[in-house]
Amino acid sequence: MDAAELDGNDPLADKRSCFEIPEGVIYLDGNSLGMLPKSVSARVSHVVSREWGGSLIKGWNDHDWIGLPGRVGDKIAALIGAPAGSVIVADSTSLNLVKVLSAALSMRPERKVILSDTGNFPTDLYMAQGLISTLDKGHELRLVEPEDVASAIDETVAVLMLTEVDYRIGRRHNMPELTSAAQDVDILTIWDLAHSAGALPVDVTASKADFAIGCGYKYLNGGPGAPAFVYVRPDHLRGFEPSLSGWMGHAEPFAFDLEYRPANGIDRMLVGTPAILALSALDAALDVWEDVEIGDVRRKSKQMGDLFIKEVEARCAGYSLGLFSPRDATKRGSQVSFRCPDGYAVMQALIANGVVGDFRAPDIIRFGFTPLYLKYAEIVQAAEILERVLGQKLWQDPRYQKKAKVT
Repeated sequence: MDAAELDGNDPLADKRSCFEIPEGVIYLDGNSLGMLPKSVSARVSHVVSREWGGSLIKGWNDHDWIGLPGRVGDKIAALIGAPAGSVIVADSTSLNLVKVLSAALSMRPERKVILSDTGNFPTDLYMAQGLISTLDKGHELRLVEPEDVASAIDETVAVLMLTEVDYRIGRRHNMPELTSAAQDVDILTIWDLAHSAGALPVDVTASKADFAIGCGYKYLNGGPGAPAFVYVRPDHLRGFEPSLSGWMGHAEPFAFDLEYRPANGIDRMLVGTPAILALSALDAALDVWEDVEIGDVRRKSKQMGDLFIKEVEARCAGYSLGLFSPRDATKRGSQVSFRCPDGYAVMQALIANGVVGDFRAPDIIRFGFTPLYLKYAEIVQAAEILERVLGQKLWQDPRYQKKAKVT
């Protein structure tokens, strides 16, 4: 089928109307920051003017602000195959990683190796390095190439820490297989789902993942800096005391005890006061998913990726552009990357011409496919514009050579 037929038969077509879509923009960067759902503006306005403005401190009880991290967590749980009460929304992905990594290391005190790969998102590696330095107990962060993870699993490893979908090129790890291989030798697993949740089917229960983390601002459309989520397998919830032991994770926060006692459930992963405005925005954004079948999302994202690769390779065959993502759609997430000399300038020219993707050093131009608000016709049009940018050498304009702080 061509793009028009695919759009005409798209079961997700009606979801496009749920988003604020700027005129003249083909947005292929939802894997970095999702579009604004129309429901969010009204919700945040209500929380600011009516709840905060009208109720003031009473809002914690009258509007149950205190329960918002758990309610939003349950919405995300439904998207990642987790049971209710096993996901909480708080803090950032980086802080949530420290929480679960420190917990996992405390559960395997006789082992000192954290195994990860060179495709992991750098902040995950940085946080692990910082935790190792803070603990000062002889731990080691062992990095291998992504394709070598399975063969590197052995009895010296305490924790397997991986991002399911590689942020640069979209390569997808096999979560069930790697989790099973790790647990066969008593390794605990931590999965970063930042590029998975809301993009493809995830089932942390079926895969028996021990811990998972992820952000709220990519495919979940929670807004810039939206709070992150953390999942703990229910049978682990009493097996550790959090290293970040804040008052909201206390068994009785308002008892104001001088000694920390962790909450019995997922609330023990909370630290400080919940960010109510940001949580309210994410809560409203997640309502878009109520009647969405994640299988439809995955089918559309694979088709869009395949279509984009086909169109780009046909139109841009004479240029120095090489596919850097897996060609097999089952082995990638919801994004496609190409290696491109002068990739930063090429992406700036694309953005100036209405196609918004992003650049990742040293030479990667990256395009994300968010099925809830993209049309197949836009994928073809984006490839046409890329062909024009390259063919007419629009990227050579000096305006596109100067790098901004955010790429």
